[in-house]
This record gives sequence, C-alpha cells and structure tokens, in this order.
Amino acid sequence: MTDYNNFDDQPEEELVSKSRLKREMHALQEIGKKMLDLSDEQLNSLPVSETLHAAIVESRRITKNEARRRHLQYIGKVIRQEDDPEALERAIDAFNSGSVEHTRRQHLAERWRDRIIEEGDGAVGAFLTYCPGADVQHLRNLARNARRDVQQQKNTGQSRKLFRYLRELVDLAEAG
Repeated sequence: MTDYNNFDDQPEEELVSKSRLKREMHALQEIGKKMLDLSDEQLNSLPVSETLHAAIVESRRITKNEARRRHLQYIGKVIRQEDDPEALERAIDAFNSGSVEHTRRQHLAERWRDRIIEEGDGAVGAFLTYCPGADVQHLRNLARNARRDVQQQKNTGQSRKLFRYLRELVDLAEAG
C-alpha cells in the first residue's frame, strides 16, 4: 500500500506551496499587463515568441472585464513558457521612463557620449567592441560634429544627436 502522506523522500525544491505558485502567476500576469500598454513598435522590438505576440495583440481587442481577466491568465501562462521572463520584464521596464533600467541605460549612454567627445576615435573603437552592430561611419561623423560644437562652444544639437544614436545602440545591445 502506498503512503501518500510521506513526503520525506521528495527533494525540498519540488515542494512548492500553492500560494507561491499563485504569486508567481500573478507576477507573470503583471508583466502581461505592462505589455498591453506598450506601443506596437515597442512590442515588436521585444524578444517574444509569436504565440505571446499574438496573445497580446488579441488581448488589446478584448473589452469585457471578465474576458480580459481570463485572457491575462492565458498571457501569464504563455509568458511562463518563454525562455527568460526576467529578461522580458527588464526589457519592458526599459521603456518605462521612471524605471531603474531606463535610468541606468540613460546614464550609460551619457557616459559613452562624454567619453567619445573627450577621447575621440579611441573611445569610438571601445564603444564598437561594446556594440559591434553600430554604423562606424555615422558614429564617427556624429562624434566629430559634437566635438566641433564643444570646441567652438556652440550648441547646435550635435551632442544630443550623438546621445540619441548611442541610446538606441545601448538599447539594442542590452536587449539582445
């Protein structure tokens, strides 16, 4: 006869409480809610499966509260099957201008911009090792124009253009 009350022979990591499973599922549903608020461009830039992408698009069309709640449960289930839900959440947070991840990427791009303006081509080479997908010619042109503005003590917006390009590249490097 099998003793179903004897849990001593099961490893501890297999024993997960029902409450913990519900908390994890609600957290995944919150990620799904955040995804619903993203623009189409932001959603398309996320590294998600076709199933999750289609579920998000479908969920945007649902207007009834109960149907929307059930669909969010489905989205949570699909997110659980994704490769790295934590990376997905960090990518979503990067779009939120008040998030820690967004601020970190802003500061990183600012440091690269300042370094590139001060050091020149040496810093451009270092940035290219960090982000090899960058357009070298465009990056050097932006850096040269920004350096010229600093030397002439003018503000024609070249530094801002360089920053925007660097921020775009930082986002691509961090997401991929």
